[in-house]
Amino acid sequence: MSQATKRKHVVKEVLGDFVTPTESQQIVRVVGSPGNNLHEAVTANGERFLVSMPTKFRKNIWIKRGDFVIVDPIEEGEKVKGEITSILYKDHIRHLQTIGVWPDGFCEDSTLEERRLAQQQEEREEEENEENGGMTDSEEDDSDLFVNTNRINYHYSESEEETDEDEEEDEEESRQNITGGKD
Repeated sequence: MSQATKRKHVVKEVLGDFVTPTESQQIVRVVGSPGNNLHEAVTANGERFLVSMPTKFRKNIWIKRGDFVIVDPIEEGEKVKGEITSILYKDHIRHLQTIGVWPDGFCEDSTLEERRLAQQQEEREEEENEENGGMTDSEEDDSDLFVNTNRINYHYSESEEETDEDEEEDEEESRQNITGGKD
């Protein structure tokens, strides 16, 4: 089987199938990724441990912090105590919540997190309104734009003061122009 065909089947399996965890499996949240296809996970009870990603998911499916996965326990593991069997997306989570399999510890976290994010968004909007002072987007200054620190900024300014020599030369030229060049 070619790599593209394998990837297609793995993605179809992950996105299409609504999986329910068995009695031995558990749902965990990914809280970090130390590397080497290992992910730090936390259960609904707050227990932290490492889980490994099987080779079929590697370079095909990406997991980030905050994602939920179903994990098979590894009995002989000291540090790595589980292997990811399924990755849960929003539709999967809704399905598990409707059938009543979703852990209660994650229900509280998700509602609290949604409230916290909504509150932060409101605070940001209020701050932006205060900073703008009623100005529209076209009237705002460009102070928040990205500044390339790799370039040297040269500030040129013309001096309003002229030296005495420059003034004398200018006066002499103007006299010569008036008298036709004769002194």
